[in-house]
Amino acid sequence: MSNIYKAGVNKIFEFDLTDQDISTINTIKNSSSSYHLLQNNKSYHTEVVSSDFNTKSYTVKVNNTTYQVNIANELDMQIAAMGFSIGSAKQVNSIKAPMPGLLLDIQVSVGQEVKEDDPLLILEAMKMENVILSPRDGVIKSISSDKGDAVDKGQLLIEFE
Repeated sequence: MSNIYKAGVNKIFEFDLTDQDISTINTIKNSSSSYHLLQNNKSYHTEVVSSDFNTKSYTVKVNNTTYQVNIANELDMQIAAMGFSIGSAKQVNSIKAPMPGLLLDIQVSVGQEVKEDDPLLILEAMKMENVILSPRDGVIKSISSDKGDAVDKGQLLIEFE
């Protein structure tokens, strides 16, 4: 099974790539950040000018034209679909169910302080247990469901102060 990636260029163009697409690119590495690429019988000189691994964003120069490239893997796309995104953690004030399921466990209580990435609850969906983690540091303001409840996609589960 092949991984799927989304590559966004200058926030205008978006491409879907697979591992197979990437492996068939004809490139030669010239230096640690410079490559020569052949595509459809055309030659391109490329250079990675800057990179931010945490946000998966890159500044790439192709034949002296600079592009801003963002790459998302399947996990990044799932996180975005759940309403979370890198860099916006401080804006998240509530947790909603990313999919319909059954609340197996609630691991926090109202008034409890939590740190980013602390487990909040376990949601069973499609015979899989999904641990929902805290997107930010904060204090639990309210919990809208109980252990054992069936929840719908988008249903409010937890609010932060």
